[in-house]
Amino acid sequence: MQKLLRETNAYQRIGSDARRGVIAHATLVLFPDEEYLRALLKECAKAFFGQEEDGRISRLIDGESYADCAFYPSAEEKLTADAANKLIEESNFRPVEGTKKLFVLDKFHTVTPLVQNKLLKLLEEPAEGIYFLIGACAEHSVLPTVLSRVNKMIVPPFSEEQIFGALSRNYPEETELKKRQAAAASGGVYSTAEKLAGDAEVFRLAAQYLAGEDIRAIREIGERKDKQAFLSAVKLLLRDMLFYRTGREKYAAVKTAETQRLAMLYPEGAILESIRLTDEAEKQIQFNANFGQALLTLAVKIRKEKEKWQKLS
Repeated sequence: MQKLLRETNAYQRIGSDARRGVIAHATLVLFPDEEYLRALLKECAKAFFGQEEDGRISRLIDGESYADCAFYPSAEEKLTADAANKLIEESNFRPVEGTKKLFVLDKFHTVTPLVQNKLLKLLEEPAEGIYFLIGACAEHSVLPTVLSRVNKMIVPPFSEEQIFGALSRNYPEETELKKRQAAAASGGVYSTAEKLAGDAEVFRLAAQYLAGEDIRAIREIGERKDKQAFLSAVKLLLRDMLFYRTGREKYAAVKTAETQRLAMLYPEGAILESIRLTDEAEKQIQFNANFGQALLTLAVKIRKEKEKWQKLS
């Protein structure tokens, strides 16, 4: 995983700026993979300190125990007002080993506006030698006043080949086909690819869902924890159905008889509209819509589109 994270523009840019001595006092890294956001921030912190080799400081940063690199909040917790007060107090202390102290703020997209406002003055005018590395998955969750005080770096989704390469290194026991499918469906998010590669049922459930033949299947899917993985599988299957429908099946990742059968049930217009509707449902679920209810609503909309385009064909 380290190799993949070190291929990001954020890691390379921070390392380059640090070597040239032009590092910004506050850097915001926007990265779409929440599960690996903290891991990316650790790699960027190593680059900030010029510790790209596996030495003592790198190991301490991995363990979140390097005196001049403080992580907020603690893993699996949120940055509360009390934690922000502690951070502000700690920022008054001088670095221990060197001339720089770095505060790493994880999952800033979950931080409330109240706490973000509490940190504004510190982000704008930190003490000499104090720097901030902030990680978030969504820019819209970060206050404009915070955005105006940071150097923003947007990490784009990984390519299919990058994802496939990482899966091949980390999961040599999985079949190439499964890793190819997972990489294609992941949307460039590695944690989604991992879930897809390790879930033998997800593409079967996606096909069953699009077939729309059994309401029990929707209930079963609604109880699944890996929401993003399932929706990614649906979108990949729809994409491959479009390939089959337009005579370009050689580009499909899920080359099965079921994909071909589904493609024949959906006119091209219905497939394209179903992709749009799935993207829309995905956004609603990200904003805390009930997963099971959103899937049921999506299934009804997709069926209506299919029937409408079948009549027009």
